[in-house]
Order: sequence, then structure tokens, then C-alpha cells
Amino acid sequence: MRKITNILLTLVFVFASMGVFAQKGLIDIKKLQDREYYPTSVMVKYVNDKGSYAYTETGRELVIVNPKGSKTTLDLQSVGKELGSFASIEFLSDDQFAFLNRERTAIFHYNIKTKQLDKVCTLKEGGANFELDLKNASAAYTIDGNVWFSSKNSKPVQLTTDGGNGITYGEAVHRNEFGIEKGFFLSNDGSKLAFYRMDETMVRQYPLVNTDTREAEPDPIRYPMAGMKSHEVTVLVYDAQSGKTIELQTRKDNSLEEREAYLTDLTWNTDGSLLYIQKLNRKQNHLKMCSFDVASGKLHKVLFEETSNKYVEPESPIFFLPSNSNQFVYLSERDGYNHAYLYDQDGKLIKQLTSGNWMINSIEGFDTKGNEMFFYATKDSPLERNLYAFNFKSGKVRRCTPEKGTHSVVFSKDGKFFSDSYSSSTEARRIVLYDNKGKEVSQIHKAEDPWAKLDKPQIDVFTIKAEDGTDLYARMIKPINFDASKKYPVIVYVYGGPHAQLITDSWLSGANNFFLFLAQQGFIVWTVDSRGSANRGYEFESAIWRNCGSIEVSDQMAGVNYLKTLPYVDSERIGVDGWSYGGFMTISLKLKNPGVFKVATAGGPVIDWKWYEIMYGERYMSSPEDNPEGYEKSSLLNYADQLEGKLLVIHGAQDPTVVMQHSLEFIKRCIKAGKNIDYFIYPDHEHNVIGKDRIHLYEKIYRYHKENL
Repeated sequence: MRKITNILLTLVFVFASMGVFAQKGLIDIKKLQDREYYPTSVMVKYVNDKGSYAYTETGRELVIVNPKGSKTTLDLQSVGKELGSFASIEFLSDDQFAFLNRERTAIFHYNIKTKQLDKVCTLKEGGANFELDLKNASAAYTIDGNVWFSSKNSKPVQLTTDGGNGITYGEAVHRNEFGIEKGFFLSNDGSKLAFYRMDETMVRQYPLVNTDTREAEPDPIRYPMAGMKSHEVTVLVYDAQSGKTIELQTRKDNSLEEREAYLTDLTWNTDGSLLYIQKLNRKQNHLKMCSFDVASGKLHKVLFEETSNKYVEPESPIFFLPSNSNQFVYLSERDGYNHAYLYDQDGKLIKQLTSGNWMINSIEGFDTKGNEMFFYATKDSPLERNLYAFNFKSGKVRRCTPEKGTHSVVFSKDGKFFSDSYSSSTEARRIVLYDNKGKEVSQIHKAEDPWAKLDKPQIDVFTIKAEDGTDLYARMIKPINFDASKKYPVIVYVYGGPHAQLITDSWLSGANNFFLFLAQQGFIVWTVDSRGSANRGYEFESAIWRNCGSIEVSDQMAGVNYLKTLPYVDSERIGVDGWSYGGFMTISLKLKNPGVFKVATAGGPVIDWKWYEIMYGERYMSSPEDNPEGYEKSSLLNYADQLEGKLLVIHGAQDPTVVMQHSLEFIKRCIKAGKNIDYFIYPDHEHNVIGKDRIHLYEKIYRYHKENL
């Protein structure tokens, strides 16, 4: 009996150490994605010029609040079965809103006072890639790869017939680079539609495999790799009044250079007579701002050009002033930071509007009189995203969001009021109604700390120095019941590439529940935003140009060297984890610094940039032909023989972003070098592991470090 009891006690200890038994104050790893452990929120859909607003918590109701605080709840299902849970909704006035129904087959207008429901636009069933103008009752969408257009009180019209088999319409092109998130662009009155046509028939089909069938079947994608043949994109325009579709003459000739140009950030002028396109060459170092006459399709004018000895990266459309339709605002990093420039419609630079060592994240609009322009920026801190207003008369910039943190706003149409949804390192989520001077009118929602009933680890954010003295932001999450006299293992979480910032003044300082779980299990979780990452200016982000895996590795090692100076860090037990560019960085750190990282887990890793896609790959690495030394130096195949300790590589078998060839070839190189390596595949997932399977991923990463670190 005593022997059995001892065995049971041993099992209890083992299971407890693995986190199987729940402990008071500790989060269960299987509950990391449960909603109760995330800050609650509501979605504000409308703010008017008197301070009324409307929001929804579930998408099945609208709560309308007047300036005195009186609430009216509208059960959307009571409006009629056509609404139910809407797919998209927009207030047209205080008493009227428009919506696309859940089935996405019609646009309705509904009057709240009279309870009048009108179907104003019919859509054909089976649509995808929707672009909506709910006010003017217009919609563009695709069915089986072809473009359809619906307008007010008219039957749906099919605009194309050759979609599919390498021809793509109405979707984001150039693999969603250059700020491109969609493929349809409606004019201001909804009567004209510009849309992309992407021809990939000349791009080799890259083999992916569907294993769900009785016999596995090929499921190829078009994937142009760096240095290889790119796809070709054109822009078409449909005029609902004339019923005609024309192709814009975006190419001056039929040369390969012209056919492979990137067409980005499409913008209509105010009256819908011109379409502006930012045209970028394949080398991505020469941009032309072009306007096209949509009636003839001809080039109207090249307004201006922008060049760089590295790369030009357009990520934003232009914005016409409501007070002067002959002028527009353009965002550029030409002075080293993303700032606003005012041009006239002929391309004459009037003046630079903003300047300084900070970035405009995005322009959000103007007040109705056009006196002020509203934008998100990092003016007060690169860790924050605040809303600012630029006054065209005084030239001054004022901050609109008074609280520190990361903000997202919804404006009234005249800009007099806005709702502000924000979080910070000390605020889980708060939504406030402000007037445009930043004075609080009322609180809409306040979330409680979802970790209040748990043992919440301490999160510290501070700066360290790179080798050359550059300030780098760092985040340390300490284990619960932290004792500085003890030594703790460390897991370094890394990304290190462009368009990402891991450390922010937001809830959990940009971390997530998994990191806090790891800290509860006794790990220090460490992150550094190295050079190459976002929101620190052009020089900071472009420092990796043509040499990925060099300076950002050095910056990450500056962080590790700092950790080694701390008496409570066990320098013999340092692990590293990352995904995508972070997977590339994880393996780079481990192989280029033998003996430093005892354990590493790398998901979806880039191994050799010659296997990565053209748009992103050639921007930061140029082509393999133009930069052979950079490609050779950054290829992790060349460092496989330096592998020491434990390395787990994880990949989605259907990954269309970092294709599995990367990890497979790396595994082959490790085998040839006689190096043991662990490999795990998620058969049904693409570039990341999502849904319920993400808990499986969390457990795998946690247990790998727990058992080996």
C-alpha cells in the first residue's frame, strides 16, 4: 500500500509540474483563448454632431445613447429576418441606417422612427470580396473569380468572364504588400468602380498538396519567388451610367519593366473623373504618382516622382481636402519619417505639413470644413498610437486623445465628437466619448482586468543599448512570486522584421496570454524590438536592407548580453522562440551564436530568401542576381553544421507565405551535417496555427522548453 501511495504522490508531483492540475491563481493553458481572459469591449458604429452614439456588443442589437445618457436598445432581429445579425452597417443619419444582410444578398435602408425597411439594392448569391457603398446602395463582389456589380434599384451586372486559371479579379494584388488590402475601389458617388486584374498565368504553379481526399491531390498556388518572373497587373474601370468597362493605360510600352510594375494605393478624385495610382518599379526604388482619365483610360499626368537608394514603400492612398478638391495630402518617408505633404492636383508641392522624429501611422480624415486633418501618430512616444489634428491655418499639431496608450477612434461626420477605444499598460480597455478638443463627454465602456483573479506576472518595459548606442525597447515579464535572489530560465520571443512592433503601450504592453502563462510557469519572457522593426523611422527599419539576419541579430544579442548581467538570470538556460521572420531570427540566433541558446522553437521560418516571394523579398534583399553576397550570408543552410542543443522547427503544410520548402531543405542540410533536429507539421494550417489547434501549438512550445531548458 505504501509503495502504491508513493507512486501516486510521484505522479501527482509530475503532473503538477507539467501544469496538468489547475492551481489557484494560475491560468490553464487550455483556456488561453477563452474570452473571459481578454478585455471586454463594444463596437461603436456611429457618433453624431450632438454627441449621440450607437454601439453593439454582440452584433444582434444596437444601443443608441443620446447626449443626456438615455439609452434605446434596438433588437435587430425585430427589424425583420433580413437583418438578424448584419454583415455590415452604417448610419446615414440619427434615425436611419443602411446595412448588408447576413446572407449578403441585399442592401437595406431602415428608418428607426417609422420602422420603414426598404430593400434598395439586390446582390447575386454566392459573392465574396465585397466592396460596399451602403449610402449610395452600390456593391462590387466576385463570384467564381469574376466581377459583379450591383447598384440601386438595378439588377446585378456581370463585368468579367475570364476569371480563374491564373486570372484574378477584385482581390488584393502583389501579395497584399504596399498597403493593398482589397481589389475594388468605388468612386465617391458609387457610380464607378475601379478594380484590379492580376494575370499570374506566366508564374510557375508552386505545388501544395491536399491530403483530405482518398488520394492526395495537388492544390497549387501561384508563387513568384525573388528573382523569378512576376505576375502582371492592370486596372479596369466600370461606369454604371454608360455600362462600359475600360482598361487604364498604365503601361507606356509593353516592356517587361512596365508589365511588372506595381500599381498601388488607388484613389478617386472628388468628382470621379480621375483615378490616381502610385506606380512603383520592380526594384522598388522609383515611384511615379500618376493620374488617369477614366473616360478614355489614358494617362492624364505624372504628377511627381520619388526615388531612393534603398526602396520607396507606398502604403497609403492620397487624401483630397474637403475644402479644396484641387489639393491632396500624400504620406512619404522621404525625410526619414512618415509625414504629410500637401500637393495640388497637378503635382506641385505646396508644403510639407508635418515633420519631426516621429511617424504618422495613418490619416483618418478631416472635419467637414476642411480646417483640420486627423491622423494617428507616434509623436509623443513610439510605443503609443495617439490621435492628432493638424490645423491648416495655424500649421500646428494638437493631440486629441488625452490618455496615454494605443487608440482607435470613430468620428462624427463634422468632426465635433469622437469615440475613443484605447488600452495601455495600465488600462485593459476603455471607450470614451470626447469632443474634438479632447474633453471627456461620457464613458461608453470600461473593461475590468481579466487577470484580476489570477496571479498576474509583472511586466516591465524599458530601453537597452545596441552595440553602437542605439536605444532599443525591451520588455521583461517576470515569474510570479519573483525572487531576485533566485535564478530563472529565460525564453526570448523574437520577430525582428519590418511592419511589426512587439512592444507597445497597450494592454499587457503588447504581450499575450501565452507569455503570461509561461511567466506563471517560472520563465522570464524577454523581447526586444530590434532594428528592422516598425515605427522608429526609415533608417531604423531599413537597416536590414540587403543583409537580413545581421544587424537585427546583433541587436537581439545585445539584449541577451544585458540579460547575462542580471543576477537572477540563469545564463545556461536561455531559450528562443519566434514565427515567420521571427522563425528566421530564432534559427539565426541559435546557429550564429553556438552555446548561447540551449533551446529554440521556430515556426514557419524563412531559411533562404531566394525561396521567398518577390514583393517583400526583393524590397529588403534585392534580387539574388543583384545581391548574391547578401543571399549567401543570410541563408541558414550555410550554418546548419553549427547546430547545438535542441531545435524544434514547426511548419504549416499548406503555408502559402513561407512555403514548406524552406524547412524541408533545412532539415535535409541538418541530416547531412549529422545534426539532430526536431520537426513538427500542422497538416491543415497555412502560415500560422489558428482556431482550437493553437492551444496544441502553445502546449507544444511550452513543453519543449519546459523539458529541455
